[in-house]
Amino acid sequence: MLVALLLLLALSNALIVYGDVEQCGLNPKLDPRPHSVSILEFGAVGDGKTLNTIAFQNAIFYLKSFADKGGAQLYLPPGQWLTGSFNLTSHLTLFLEKGAVIIGSQDPSHWDVIEPLPSYGRGKDVPEGRHKSLINGYKLEDVVITGNNGTIDGMGMIWWDLYNSHSLNHSRPHLVEIISSNFVVVSNLTFLNAPAYSIHPVYCSNVHIQNISISTPPDSPYTVGIVPDSSDNVCIEDCIVSMGFDAISLKSGWDEYGLTYGRPTEKVHIRRVHLHAFSGSALSFGSEMSGGISNVLVEHVKIFNSNSGIEFRTTKGRGGYIKEIAISNIEMENVYTAIGAKGDCGSHPDDKFDPKAFPLLNHITLKDIIGKNITIAGSFEGIKESPFTNICLSNVTLSTNNVSPITWECSNVSGFSDSVLPEPCQELHNASYSSSSSSSCFYLMSLGRKTAGF
Repeated sequence: MLVALLLLLALSNALIVYGDVEQCGLNPKLDPRPHSVSILEFGAVGDGKTLNTIAFQNAIFYLKSFADKGGAQLYLPPGQWLTGSFNLTSHLTLFLEKGAVIIGSQDPSHWDVIEPLPSYGRGKDVPEGRHKSLINGYKLEDVVITGNNGTIDGMGMIWWDLYNSHSLNHSRPHLVEIISSNFVVVSNLTFLNAPAYSIHPVYCSNVHIQNISISTPPDSPYTVGIVPDSSDNVCIEDCIVSMGFDAISLKSGWDEYGLTYGRPTEKVHIRRVHLHAFSGSALSFGSEMSGGISNVLVEHVKIFNSNSGIEFRTTKGRGGYIKEIAISNIEMENVYTAIGAKGDCGSHPDDKFDPKAFPLLNHITLKDIIGKNITIAGSFEGIKESPFTNICLSNVTLSTNNVSPITWECSNVSGFSDSVLPEPCQELHNASYSSSSSSSCFYLMSLGRKTAGF
C-alpha cells in the first residue's frame, strides 16, 4: 500500500495540466520494493530451451502474498527465459537485468485462448477468440515492468507466417497487455518481434511508458508498437519505435461494441519519440475509435522512413469521435504521405453495425512541422454525411520530392491554414473561413502555450 501511495504521489507531482490533458513529466521515482525474489528460486532455467511458464506462475503466485506489505519484485538475471503466457499481480515489479531476455514460446498451445475484448466483440484477425498475450495483467493496481535494458522477445515469426497463410484459428497475441488496471509503468526495456501489438494498455488509467525501444521487421504484417486503447491519463515519452505497420496507434473500440462499451481514450501526452512505420503510419488515430479519442497532446516527434507520418482513420458505421488533438514540433524525413485523414478506412467486425453511425473528426491542430523528401503533403478524405471540420495547419513546411504531381488531396473537409508550404487545397485555405472559427481551431494550441510554455 505504501508503494502504491508513493507511486500515486510521484505521478501526481509529475503531471502538468494542459487544458483537459494531463502532461507527464519525469519518470516516477519509485522506492525499491521491500521484498524481492529471483526467478531462479522457482526452478527457472535461462538456457533458451527450457520452458519456464510454471516457474513464472509460481513466482508471481508467491509474490501476490506481499501485495499488502508494500509489494514485491520478481528479478530476472541474465539469461534466456523461454515461457508461455503468464499473469502479473498488483503491487509487483517485474525487473529484467541487462542480458535478461524473456522469450515467447513458438508453440501456440503455450499461449492460452481467451474471450475477445468487450469493446471489440471478436478477435481482430479472425472472428473467434484470441490468444492471451505473453505478459498479462487484469484489474491490477500499481504494476511496473522495467529493468536495466533487458529484452522481451515475442518470437513473432511463426505468428506472422500463420497470418500470411490465413491459418490462424484465433487472433494473434500481443507482447504485453494490461487490462482494466490503474497506475502502470513500462520503462527501460527493449521489445522485439511482437506477434501483433507490443504494448497494449486497454481500459486503463495512469499509464506511463518511458525509455523503451520497440521493433519488428519491416515485413511483419500489421504489427503495432504502443496501443493506448480506451485508456486515460497516458504518457508516452523518450521511446524509439520501428514497426511493420503502425508505431503508435490510439484506439477505443470497434463499431457497435465500442459504442456500447463507451470508454474513450483521452488525456494522452506523447513527446520526444522517434517513430518508423514501414507500411502503416508512425502515429495513427483509429481506425477502431468508436468509444472516442480526445484531448491528446503530441510534441517533439521525429518520424522517418515511413509510409505515413500522422494519420486519422475512421469509416461510416463506426460512430465515436476524434477531437481536440494538438500536434506540434514534428520533424519528418522520407515519408510518403505526411498528414492524412481517411473517412473510408477499416473493416467492420460483423454486419450488426449501424451504417448511419457517422464518426466525428473535429478540432485537429497541427503546428510547427518540417518535412524532407515528402511525396504527398496531405490527404484528407472526409465523409459526405459527416465532413471533417476545423482541421488547422500552421507553420508547416514540407519539401516534396516531385514523385507525385499532387501534393494535397481534399474532399469533405474544412479548416484553416497559415504559413503552409506547399500551398494546401482550398478547403484548408479558405479566405471566407471566419476569424472566430480560426480562433476556435487553435484554441487547444493556445492553451498549450500558456500552460506548457510552447
